[in-house]
Amino acid sequence: MSWDCGLKDMFSVSPALQPGSMCILHDKEDLSRLEMVQRMAKDGYRFLQNHSKGSDRTSEPQSDEAVRVCLRERGHDVLVLQRISSEQPALSATARGGGRVEARNRRYMVVSGTPEKILEHLLCDLTLDDDQGTTPSKESDTLLDDFLLTYPVFMSTSDLCQALLGHYCTKRYRGKEDRKEALERKRKVLHLVSQWMTLCKEFLREDEHVKLFMKTLYRYVLDDLYEHPFLEKDVRELQKLYQLHRRHAVDEYSPQRKGKALFHQLSLKENGLPSRGTQRETKEVMCHVYITMESFLSMRANAGIVAQELLQAVAERMEVPLGKLVLVAVTYNEGRLLLQPQDRVFSDSLRPVGRLHVCRKDLGEVLNPFTDNSELQQRTARMLSLNTWDVAVALTNFDWTIFDSIHEQELVYFTFSRHSSRSHTVALELLLQRCNEVQLWVMTEVLLCPTLCKRVQLIKKFIKIAAHCKAQRNLNCFFAIIMGLNTAAVSRLSQTWEKIPGKFKKLFSELETITDPSLNHKAYRDSFKKMKAPKIPFPPLLLKDITFIHEGNKTFHDNLVNFEKLHMIADTVRLIRQCQKDHMGNGITQKSSSEVRAYIDYLHIIDNQQTLFELSHRLEPRA
Repeated sequence: MSWDCGLKDMFSVSPALQPGSMCILHDKEDLSRLEMVQRMAKDGYRFLQNHSKGSDRTSEPQSDEAVRVCLRERGHDVLVLQRISSEQPALSATARGGGRVEARNRRYMVVSGTPEKILEHLLCDLTLDDDQGTTPSKESDTLLDDFLLTYPVFMSTSDLCQALLGHYCTKRYRGKEDRKEALERKRKVLHLVSQWMTLCKEFLREDEHVKLFMKTLYRYVLDDLYEHPFLEKDVRELQKLYQLHRRHAVDEYSPQRKGKALFHQLSLKENGLPSRGTQRETKEVMCHVYITMESFLSMRANAGIVAQELLQAVAERMEVPLGKLVLVAVTYNEGRLLLQPQDRVFSDSLRPVGRLHVCRKDLGEVLNPFTDNSELQQRTARMLSLNTWDVAVALTNFDWTIFDSIHEQELVYFTFSRHSSRSHTVALELLLQRCNEVQLWVMTEVLLCPTLCKRVQLIKKFIKIAAHCKAQRNLNCFFAIIMGLNTAAVSRLSQTWEKIPGKFKKLFSELETITDPSLNHKAYRDSFKKMKAPKIPFPPLLLKDITFIHEGNKTFHDNLVNFEKLHMIADTVRLIRQCQKDHMGNGITQKSSSEVRAYIDYLHIIDNQQTLFELSHRLEPRA
């Protein structure tokens, strides 16, 4: 094995350093910069301390960006680091004894590397919050967060579990100094595991590899508790996180511990975690029930809903007797499946069993709620009777319920493995689907309004609702409504738009400016940046940013993970976390009208573009 320090400034070494030559270190604390120094020593390198502080220091590069360190094993690069300057002061060896304090703490961020070496550097770089008052640095926290958010890109959960166990269970220590280092390493692994479970617990709850990993890790921790009493604090943190329960028992774990009266043992409380079935049934999904061949009723439903419950909801919304309806699933091979009252509508993967249609009992006639003009008039009248602020509140509350359940990692899974990880992107896909539905709903409402004056009132109402959504910091619905009014089928209604009052046209023009895509959506970005959290972003634009990073940068360079790319992606997806809570940890909570909520929760939507254009030309024929 050969090791190569590529640049002199990391340890102030000679620029001509070759394997087998001497490496000069200026300060004692330089020995703790990276664990690689210890390995170099074991491989035969000699380290001499230089007591002179003069001329050699003047040759250091001034720019951190110019200082990179390359770690090589067996002639191949395995880790590339770049020096950064931490804002947190670093205590030198003399400062800990009452001497000087360095102005800056030099740290190293990962540029690229193998998964194993990136994890190794991450653990080495971690600083623990101990009794001496040291706190984790901002750079260390960011590196840890970057790794935990993006690790599925370059290693499986099973591989990460094995690697962490390997770092925890290294060879036994020799002497007091090695024992202290072993304790620090174990605490770092436990800290990383705690952060990992806190950040990704919803994805890991049912992972069998994680379950086995946790049981194995706790067994190792129990082995070490008496030899390393300081682990008790870390174990308690994990105990609280996993709803573990402490019990006291007589210590008969090993012959060496018979002198102990009590033995603290930790065990997983399996019934403290929801079972797979319970977790599934408490999830909500967006359900599309087609009531004509071109239109569907969109509703939010429990994942465990059965056919009878779904039919009841549709019958109430459409004011049709329940006894006359049946639910049919058109499967993907065009088969027709008649669902019995207690049949589940959604599979274990939270996907419907097929395209759902509500039909008459004879299975030969689909429901057609728009049989005459009077029913269309009633539909328009109901929409016009709703308060615009209440509608915006109901839309925002609906979106917030979905957005607040989105995890940052969903964007990573969606970008890198969308089709193979659909169970990990459910909430994100729901919000994207909701944006599309609201846009189609706006078009449907306008194009189903048969009279000109009512159509003008509807457009004015939607402009006001869009403005209220912006005021409530819901950019998802705001974009959807503006885009719905800007679609060709609606914007071509020249007679209708001519009747819109000037102040509404001006307001619409101002709102439309925010959706302007020029200069990479600068208007939207500036406006959204000024909004305080909590707030709901426009998800398609967020995904566009991540996709540009993904497509414009290679994930691997010479078999090394391009961690600079993953840092950019992690920095982008962290926007979700920043938007979900304010500085007090509060989300968006507003009281909404039950009448409006009942209407918004069951939107009737025409999703056939040809049908929408036909309705548009029927209202205002082409001249």
